[in-house]
Amino acid sequence: MKRPSHGGNLAWAASVAGCQASLIVDFSASINPLGPPKSAIEAISRSLSELSSYPDPNYSRLRFSLARWHQLAPEWILPGNGSAELLTWAAWELSQCETTYLITPAFGDYWRALSAFNGKVYKCSLNLVAKDLSEVIGKTQGTKNKGLLLNNPHNPTGKLFTRETILPYLEEFALVVIDEAFMDFLVPQEQESLISVVRDYPNLVILRSLTKFYSLPGLRLGYAIAHPDRLKRWQSWRDPWPVNVLAAAAGIAVISDKDFQKATWDWLIPTRAELFAGLASLPGLQPQPGAANFLLVSTEQPSSQLQEKLLKNNRILIRDCLSFPELGDRYFRVAIRSQKENYSLIEGLAAIF
Repeated sequence: MKRPSHGGNLAWAASVAGCQASLIVDFSASINPLGPPKSAIEAISRSLSELSSYPDPNYSRLRFSLARWHQLAPEWILPGNGSAELLTWAAWELSQCETTYLITPAFGDYWRALSAFNGKVYKCSLNLVAKDLSEVIGKTQGTKNKGLLLNNPHNPTGKLFTRETILPYLEEFALVVIDEAFMDFLVPQEQESLISVVRDYPNLVILRSLTKFYSLPGLRLGYAIAHPDRLKRWQSWRDPWPVNVLAAAAGIAVISDKDFQKATWDWLIPTRAELFAGLASLPGLQPQPGAANFLLVSTEQPSSQLQEKLLKNNRILIRDCLSFPELGDRYFRVAIRSQKENYSLIEGLAAIF
């Protein structure tokens, strides 16, 4: 079986470990281990009777709920089959620009989506010690007919860019797409989202995911926030009913689940610090500070070898960074999981080193 380019491929991991997929402890996919929330499960159960009907093609209830959450009008919201589906339409529009500035290392789906439409890419290498976005992008070239694709917090480094460093680029670029898939993992007062200014910039698109924070990757649910005219175009391009009724019901439920949100923030901050310290204590490893629910770790041993040893010895799956060419085989990424599982990871790595 081919080595996966994404995290979360438990079938491949089980084939290496020689066990059932259900026995693998998955650190490779950055999913909240506290979920799915009870509110999501209950909403799905209540909606089972709706499976015999098509979804509302406009997703009115879901859009209204998301809009109320973000203090926007519903026409500024477009739900999708995960943020990956919406990235496809963003990439189509970015490909119409002369070039798209892309911060690298970059999430593999950015390359997939842009290459699907023959988009021209200008790579901006992210220095792990860069303090300002201008140090990464530098001085832009050519006309304003260029695009910028940025995720914040950045994957795979976990670096958080401030609103103040992003805002100037809304004046320089014809289209700016910000992937905020991991922004929910920051407490509200520390988030650097640009949602509050989206009405001021028709060239701004924000992508959000509901699957990572609420542990619902199997449901596939995300949404875009952008000018209504742009979202109407996207709606006209895509297949009908991209979001199923169960995903829509779960989405409505979880965004108002304040107890789950608080429990996640209360768990993540101390647990991330503890895992960071544990990894830093091991010789040959150096974790990078991060703002999200994962850590990027540099390693003196090849990450692909560490990955296979952890699978065979401990049934633990970490994310190698081979799909990020700039990082290669000397970095791996791990999600923050429960304290017990994090201890198991540290013990497994300690035995290898």
